Amino acid sequence: MILSFFSNLSADYHKLAYDFKFKGLDGNQINLRDYNDKVIVVVNVASRCGYTPQYSDLQKLSKDYKNEVVVIGVPTNNFKQEPKNNTEIKKFCEANFGITFPMSEKTDVIGNNAHPFFKWAKKNHGIAAIPKWNFHKIIIGKDGKVADTFASFTKPNSKKFLKIIKKEIKS
Repeated sequence: MILSFFSNLSADYHKLAYDFKFKGLDGNQINLRDYNDKVIVVVNVASRCGYTPQYSDLQKLSKDYKNEVVVIGVPTNNFKQEPKNNTEIKKFCEANFGITFPMSEKTDVIGNNAHPFFKWAKKNHGIAAIPKWNFHKIIIGKDGKVADTFASFTKPNSKKFLKIIKKEIKS
């Protein structure tokens, strides 16, 4: 069935998002299990991207919905737009955007070396979960499954993005 290639109709979810961890920018552990009562938004980010101003919208989302949503930024150089090291990324995000949401260390989000979370999202949600560029957003519902994904050009304050966030908060 061709549809199952493009959607999550065939997802078997042997694992949930809560089974994954990221190493944080400070060397701390970001355990998705700690957020099992919240909607999780995982976004691959970069400092030299045309979409970098979305950091402001992501910070606002994190602040406005702090009791219901957690944003997790995942810096990557897969698209050759994050040359900074982890310390520089942290300073850049704090100084330019006041980022307070969890940020992982710089990691791959595509290809054979992709973080296991991104491989899991692709396996269970299909090609829509594969980042095509920086600031690709994966929304995890409270059930620990991929609820939806959004391409880079969709801003975190857009009506269609916030509609899914609010729907998942209520579920």
